Amino acid sequence: MRGRLRRLTAGAAVTVMAACTLGAAPAAPAEAPPAYEDPALPVDERVEDLLSRMTLDDKIGQMTQVDRSALRTQSDLAAYRIGSVLSGGGSAPSPNTPQAWAEMYDSFQRTALSAPLGIPMIYGVDAVHGHNNVRGATIFPHNIGLGAARDPELVERIGRATAEEVSGTGVDWTFAPCLCVARNDRWGRTYESFGETPELPGAMTTLIDGLQGASLDAPGSILATAKHYIGDGGTTGGDQGDTELSEAELRAVHLPPFREAVKRGVGSVMVSYSSWNGVKMHGHRYLITDVLKGELGFTGFVVSDWAGVDQLDGREGFTAAEVRDAVNAGIDMVMVPHDYRRFIELLRGEVRAGRVPMERIDDANRRILAKKFELGLFENPYTDRSYTAGIGSDAHRRLAREAVRKSQVLLKNSGGALPLGKSAKVFVAGKNADDIGHQSGGWTITWQGGSGDITPGTSILEGMRSVASDPSRVVYDRHGNGIDGSYDVAVAVVGETPYAEMEGDRPGSMGLDQEDLDTLARLKASGVPVVVVLVSGRPLDIAARIGDWDALLAAWLPGTEGAGVADVLYGDYAPTGRLPVTWMRSASQQPINDGDGKDALFPFGHGLTYTGTAPDEPDDPDVPDDPDGPGHPVCTADYRVVSQWSGGFQAEVTVRNTGDAPLDGWKAEWTPPGPLTVNSVWNGTLTRTGDTVSVTGAGWNAKLAPGASATFGFTATGSPAVPAITCTGV
Repeated sequence: MRGRLRRLTAGAAVTVMAACTLGAAPAAPAEAPPAYEDPALPVDERVEDLLSRMTLDDKIGQMTQVDRSALRTQSDLAAYRIGSVLSGGGSAPSPNTPQAWAEMYDSFQRTALSAPLGIPMIYGVDAVHGHNNVRGATIFPHNIGLGAARDPELVERIGRATAEEVSGTGVDWTFAPCLCVARNDRWGRTYESFGETPELPGAMTTLIDGLQGASLDAPGSILATAKHYIGDGGTTGGDQGDTELSEAELRAVHLPPFREAVKRGVGSVMVSYSSWNGVKMHGHRYLITDVLKGELGFTGFVVSDWAGVDQLDGREGFTAAEVRDAVNAGIDMVMVPHDYRRFIELLRGEVRAGRVPMERIDDANRRILAKKFELGLFENPYTDRSYTAGIGSDAHRRLAREAVRKSQVLLKNSGGALPLGKSAKVFVAGKNADDIGHQSGGWTITWQGGSGDITPGTSILEGMRSVASDPSRVVYDRHGNGIDGSYDVAVAVVGETPYAEMEGDRPGSMGLDQEDLDTLARLKASGVPVVVVLVSGRPLDIAARIGDWDALLAAWLPGTEGAGVADVLYGDYAPTGRLPVTWMRSASQQPINDGDGKDALFPFGHGLTYTGTAPDEPDDPDVPDDPDGPGHPVCTADYRVVSQWSGGFQAEVTVRNTGDAPLDGWKAEWTPPGPLTVNSVWNGTLTRTGDTVSVTGAGWNAKLAPGASATFGFTATGSPAVPAITCTGV
């Protein structure tokens, strides 16, 4: 069971009242509850029984999602049979506390359950780096930092901690993870991407496992969302732009992470605002119904983005035609989010006119209701308060600090400027040194984020003082005033201020702002070594400035636990992060990506470290070299074609360690049975010698424990015939 407070059925309530009425006539036997209320029945049987009892209004209501602030009256939840409520960025109860969230959720749920069929609502939030709408929640690094950490197991643990904090407010559903493959750093969503190559977001779909748990109805499990389907990271024109690619390129770059998400059983998929070659995704039947639901076998439900249906005709507001086209394209739940009464009226009219088939309405409801049953909402619809006290817990903050230190990427370190000595006299400057809001970035408490102490946490400056042997030797002035030659080193914490999509697009310059440049000039003039800590959601244009700096650490957007940055600065942990994106030499190079031949300042995967091994990264056990001795590395490879189209196909290969010792690496080899041109490969490195094709593991999937497996894939033109394939372990 999901661990929520159990509600009484109407029949149970009658029985309790009869038992408490002394001297009353024996009550008539209670009518057997309907099959959909029987948790012992399979989910599909419960869905079909409930569907058979639902009116058209019941079904349309289930397909409607409303922002909490848009409800004209709370009773509309029952009157219009609303299936889902959400909190957009910054849409929170007052006061913004975990307890207030739980009370709000339970109040909404009680109203939803008062409708005749008692169908519970499902509540969604953008918990994209922790439960970031809630003041006091643990805020983890944004995805770009987790991509730099390259640690899928860590990401899964973050998913689990996030799910528990979300559960403590009653919320059932998060619009995460974002699986976009960010191909242009001018885009304001860059920090929402795990990286610029498909294998990084694909590997980090372990977040879904953490969010959804062993089963959706287990305590502390919530529904995950893979977003934004599809191609939103490859647009021209920034956020909500057009992804101008061939289908082969779209499949090679942007589809693989969604395929991985579907394999992990992700419960919902959110459609992108963007277009593909001029056609809005919210109306793209081929990609939503044929590819996602058909080819990939996605069985969950598809939700629109915020007012995304409104954009199909390019004019403000939604029309009957837009509603019809979106639902017929395969969208199951519409994030209206405001004028829900008009939306319901329009969809009802389209169904009655026969322009939206009843089969489409029933399919959408089956998908939505199935997830509500799987979540255990019918049995336990209210907040599990056992998780409420754990929001922002010490354990979760320790996990966030671990994630922060693993995400740090050391880009430059001249003369051993880092690590700092614990007793060094350090001058700290910069607008991002002592600002929780800045280091947390957008999607924190509000949509675009904010400055200052917007939520409890530890700033980078506070973290440095806590790690140094004498806090008084860490002196701070935001603008760099007061520095002199008596200091051992100056640390400038500079970079971006918070933003989210739309407002975060940077079509012009991508360099540091004037305040940062002035601060850095003051530090440089002092003559002491300068260490720059860059807090940003993407690479910035710094090539002309980096020569003035002795060291450069990319801290990304670390969230509330700034001490993780201090852990690396002072050498308690050596930096292990590697760039998840290519670092431009100038903004004019955008878009710049791995393998495109452009001269980067720092290539994809770049990352320095200190001497020795980081304390939390122990050496892997040695694998014996004797091919006949114990512990001999053995592996197998399974090759399969997963999709075909005119002139091309996509294949995947699963490599498995079948030996009794760890593999430090693996190589799959085959000879194509006919002409073959490989267009793109992910989760591996491909080489070709004559007729032989070989793929070796990527950095995060090359090492396999006994019994473990890794999967790589590629798109190609030529024969899709399955070849004989071998695997060699090293």
